[in-house]
Amino acid sequence: MSTTHLTGMPEETAPDPLALLEADTTLAAAEPILALVAQYFADTRAGDGPVSTWHSAEVIADRLVEPLPRRSRPLADVARRLSSQLLQDVNRLAHPMYIGHQVSAPLPAAVWTDALISALNQSQAVREMSPSFTPLEHQVIEWMTDLVGWDDRAGGTMTSGGTEATLTALLAARSRAIPDVWTNGVGASPPVLLCGEHAHYAVSRAAGEMGLGLSRVLAIPSDGFRMSVPALREQLQSLRERGISVMAVVATAGCTATGAFDDLNAVADLCDEFADERGPLWLHVDAAHGGGALLSPTHRHRLDGLARAQSLAWDPHKTLLLPLAAGMLLVKDERVLETAFAQQAPYLFTPTGDARGWDMGPRSFQCSRRSDVLKLWVVFQRYGANALGALYDRLCRMARALYDQLDGHPSFRALHEPESNILCFAWYPDGVADADRDDLTNRLRERYNRSGRGWITATTLNGRRVLRITVMNARTDVMHIEALVRGLEAEAQQVLKHPA
Repeated sequence: MSTTHLTGMPEETAPDPLALLEADTTLAAAEPILALVAQYFADTRAGDGPVSTWHSAEVIADRLVEPLPRRSRPLADVARRLSSQLLQDVNRLAHPMYIGHQVSAPLPAAVWTDALISALNQSQAVREMSPSFTPLEHQVIEWMTDLVGWDDRAGGTMTSGGTEATLTALLAARSRAIPDVWTNGVGASPPVLLCGEHAHYAVSRAAGEMGLGLSRVLAIPSDGFRMSVPALREQLQSLRERGISVMAVVATAGCTATGAFDDLNAVADLCDEFADERGPLWLHVDAAHGGGALLSPTHRHRLDGLARAQSLAWDPHKTLLLPLAAGMLLVKDERVLETAFAQQAPYLFTPTGDARGWDMGPRSFQCSRRSDVLKLWVVFQRYGANALGALYDRLCRMARALYDQLDGHPSFRALHEPESNILCFAWYPDGVADADRDDLTNRLRERYNRSGRGWITATTLNGRRVLRITVMNARTDVMHIEALVRGLEAEAQQVLKHPA
């Protein structure tokens, strides 16, 4: 049986889409896809095979060229195509030699939970659209605010990550500084934001998105990659003398480049000292990376003073090893989030006069939002806070192991003592001028990553290109750190033998 298009070309009758849907609902139907996940875990467990791909984007793109599929095919065939065309060239984050970006090798219990979240497809914005998981989000947020040390006035919301969390926090700070901002905008002379020079770009991005402008973001110089407290005091004093209002001070707990933690108590002291008519200056802490230290008896002290902040960003999809996306914003007083988004939507949000508003939408940038809180709840239930804290400690120990490995090394030198699971180090090849080291460093990193031996990142510190690791895989051990050094040594020799 066939039909004919207006073009005159025959086409086979389409299969019944409901029959296809029903055929895919069983565990047996899911097995080809689930088997790919299980095989991936098995293949990476021993650290065999390449960590990433040496193929260029053009090679992979050429492989994928085909017309839009018009006809259905068995899910097993789709799984085979996934395996042969795409999975061979992914970054294998579960491989213990992947020591690259701040994206985790996620905990298996959370991986399997992702499928359940997608199947149920609850929308977290409105309690009636997510009857179970909206109260669950409130409960999990309460666990996290208790860890910070706040009382029962605290609250928050899950987010897509630290960038959204920081934007939302600063929107609340903006409403505090400019009460009529939602109606009349920021005006000709908006307040300023202060942050360390190594702060995440989320701060400057938020300033642009909010209409403040990048010129209203004042970067405070660093002292040992932490925001300099004397420099912050000097800037605040200058702003006060010039009559310039401060919207917020943003401190960092686990900065992206080096993993350093700002002195939160010292920064909070200055926010108190330079209070304005609204009270102490708004202190927001970007703990997207370092928030996991709250679970660690060994590293918890790095967050001393966190309870004095008004808001903080925390990404469990980083050092709590959850799959993307699982970020959160926590605030000392949950009522401030209602000022961040001063909108009404009676077709969604229904004020009930209850003591507590359950809907998450009025306090969140997103409307349609997955129930990612379920991943976090399952991980706490499966592993417990103590084991998660131990995993955080393990990640940090591996960064320390590299620091110790490089002590006295003839050509690689650690650039700071690690405070978390991040370490930056530089390559100093003999007989190479400083002006040429940046290019050689980039080439070394590219060559090492393309070799399949492992995968690391790079950054710029004090104007120079340097190498950088972030340990985000619980499988990474000292033997893998030793293999990293050996691999870099071998590839460095090749870079020097074959100059560009």
